[in-house]
Amino acid sequence: MSALKFATVALDVDSTVSGIEGIDWLAERRGDAVARRVADLTTQAMQGTIPLEQVYRARLEAIRPRRDDIDALARAYVDELAPGCGGAISTLRHAGVDVILVSSGIRNALLRLALHLDFDVSDLHAVDLRFDPGGAYTGFDASSPLTRSTGKHTLLATLPLARPLLMVGDGATDLATRGVVDSFAAFTGFVSRDAVVQQADIVLASFAELATFVVSG
Repeated sequence: MSALKFATVALDVDSTVSGIEGIDWLAERRGDAVARRVADLTTQAMQGTIPLEQVYRARLEAIRPRRDDIDALARAYVDELAPGCGGAISTLRHAGVDVILVSSGIRNALLRLALHLDFDVSDLHAVDLRFDPGGAYTGFDASSPLTRSTGKHTLLATLPLARPLLMVGDGATDLATRGVVDSFAAFTGFVSRDAVVQQADIVLASFAELATFVVSG
């Protein structure tokens, strides 16, 4: 019989489950100037040099994504799925591990990915955007804790999750879950951030490594 190290695995999405940063992807559709500004803000937030809450609204206001932009992003998330991700998630589920998605990204765009990976929509935790009847951006759910640097920590502390709990992600907001999760794994399959890797309990370069780590003989 195999022994599970964790009963629940919480996965970040951008640069973890999928190889893109959704907000940067949207910014690229607005030209070089907007793309450079937003990418710089994203990098600083993920490295932890500036709080996420200082950049969340600014990035969206710079982009003002339309509903059709979000639909295109939804397809891109699926197209850029991490190698072996679907199989690893299936392995975890078959072993009895609960798997959830926890992202500071846009829920409207992540639903397609979640359904593609057979998640229940209640297991996708992300931030809703609002649009007018014509599809123009009108705002986001500023009440969501996931718009803040410690939001994933706050959210996971409130969810009735089976323990032990492992968080897997690449950024500072994922690292910030330490203290509420039982272990944090830095995922380096797409990007490696030194400040995150150095403080991680384990470093995982692929989803095959994740499945092996969680489901051990």
